[in-house]
Amino acid sequence: MTEDSDEEVDGPRWGALLAAVLHAEGVPAGAAAGLTFVSPSAMAALNQAHMGGTGPTDVLAFPIDGLAATGGNGDAPPGVVGDVVICPVVAWAGAAGHAGSDDDELALLVVHGALHLLGHDHAEDDERETMQQRERELLAAHHGPLAGDPWSGG
Repeated sequence: MTEDSDEEVDGPRWGALLAAVLHAEGVPAGAAAGLTFVSPSAMAALNQAHMGGTGPTDVLAFPIDGLAATGGNGDAPPGVVGDVVICPVVAWAGAAGHAGSDDDELALLVVHGALHLLGHDHAEDDERETMQQRERELLAAHHGPLAGDPWSGG
């Protein structure tokens, strides 16, 4: 877990959530994943460079090996699932009307980013429904109920 943000976040807590979600999705122990919290300016630069977007966004995911990441068993070196980058300032700006609280919003973004690392997408309706259902299940199992309903808007 890396923090390049002026905002206080509980990195170990969110790193543990990321690890639990990846394990629940079948990523073997020993595979690596990165979780970084960044400032809005750093997120805007990443968004521009990698997505062609303008301004900061709440979360970006950079898959590397995804589910093919090995746990380093036998002769294979540990794989790298990928990296999740979150901007707390952007996340918290919309948290009250989305997941309901700052903590719930970060939890949602960690789960959302983890699923993107593993190949989930939400560009099409059926993909979005599948991804949102899995988010609900993983959050219920590893975080608890959210104060809001981030999926009500489709």
